[in-house]
Amino acid sequence: MNDTLTTAESAPATPVTTGLDIGELLRKYEGQNYQLHAQHINPANVRTLKTIGFDRCYVRAEGPYLWDVQGTKYLDLLSGYGVFGLGRNHPEIRRVLADFLKLEYPSLVKMEAPLLSGVLAAELKKRMPNQLDMVFFTNSGAEGVETAIKYARCATGKPAIIHCKKSFHGLSCGALSLNGDESFREGFAPFLPECRMIPYADLAALEAELRKGDVAAFVVEPVQGKGVNIPPPGYLREAAQLCRKHGALFVDDEVQSGMGRTGRFLAIEYDQDVDPDIVVLAKTLSGGFVPVGAVLCKKWIHEKVFSSMQRSVVHSSTFGQGSFAMVAGLASLDVIDRYGLVQKAENMGNMIGEGLRALIPRYEFLKEVRWRGLMVGIEFGPPKSLGLKTAWAVMHKMDKSLFPQAAIIPLMDKHHIITQVAGHAIDVVKLLPPMVIQEVDVRWFLSAFEEVVAQMHKFPGPAWDVLLDIGKMTITNRAR
Repeated sequence: MNDTLTTAESAPATPVTTGLDIGELLRKYEGQNYQLHAQHINPANVRTLKTIGFDRCYVRAEGPYLWDVQGTKYLDLLSGYGVFGLGRNHPEIRRVLADFLKLEYPSLVKMEAPLLSGVLAAELKKRMPNQLDMVFFTNSGAEGVETAIKYARCATGKPAIIHCKKSFHGLSCGALSLNGDESFREGFAPFLPECRMIPYADLAALEAELRKGDVAAFVVEPVQGKGVNIPPPGYLREAAQLCRKHGALFVDDEVQSGMGRTGRFLAIEYDQDVDPDIVVLAKTLSGGFVPVGAVLCKKWIHEKVFSSMQRSVVHSSTFGQGSFAMVAGLASLDVIDRYGLVQKAENMGNMIGEGLRALIPRYEFLKEVRWRGLMVGIEFGPPKSLGLKTAWAVMHKMDKSLFPQAAIIPLMDKHHIITQVAGHAIDVVKLLPPMVIQEVDVRWFLSAFEEVVAQMHKFPGPAWDVLLDIGKMTITNRAR
């Protein structure tokens, strides 16, 4: 029987003359974002965004900028929690993806070894600071952490996973078991057994856990996303050595810090001679166009997991290794290399960090600025003058997460700059600028931030009135 279809047989019975017009759809619903979300998706988040004045409707994006329905331009220093490390709608990545779609290339055949995932795996291995032999592709950072948990338990035969206070490794069940922030965990227990928490950057605490002999892995962020906490020099190297001494794996979670953001391809490279057993990547690897993540590991670990032909798909994902995602990853690496974005991240990060640090002697609320490249944390602390002390105390009594809103709300409302609070119950504003920002963008932010901080030091004043209103709303909602 001839299975080849003729042109007539393969053509649709009737020509398609109508279909979805995405431009028309966007025009039809323009500006209805929050109505639709309140009705269909997440009304609590809609209330939050409206309360802090972040309820904008964006209709255009390019590089580090967004434009809303009124045509107002915004500087995005959050970059989708780091997904848009290369900026939004990068023209070269978009061109490569458009060209690829025209090829009608196959994807997700499953009973094959896809070409493009092999190419991307080889490219990622070249960029590692140590020898990591095998790559598993995921659709997100959380999936990557889930993979690392499974690999560690299978490879070592041990149950326990160690993580740090204030850690964030994702919100799926396994990753949530390694979350160091109770606000994310509340209501979702019980968690994976034998997941134990230690203080960040505390080698003695790590060794005490490792000595118990049941630890499969220590999972750690080389720069903590919640709070932008940076370990002291040598900590990561010594932690990896302790893990090896006690037969545990050292898992480097680079989901947010990797792909050049910190001024190194991996943030762990700020310590010399660190030898991670597993590295988890995601976010910027996608170029912002399609979800993709990667888990790189040593060969012996891989061989413990995929130990026979019968176990060759013992860990897998339906959408893993999708051709479109692999092309996005390859295009992203190409852009990072050709435009020197790793070095640029270090340079722009230093410009931001040093500019912010220069403000500390002049403003009582500014306590510390921490940064690795374009991961920046601005920490506020108790002031010395009596009036500001009172304001500080009142705000923290109302809500321990309230005070940093005094900075991010006017940055958005008056200066059209998007930032975020770096976690619950901490006084840190966080920046994750895309690596394509320019000096003019840095000057825009530094000028705006100084103006905002100056207003925060005027008590009473408009900045405090907004916080008092938000605080009262928070207390009211808790009482319901």
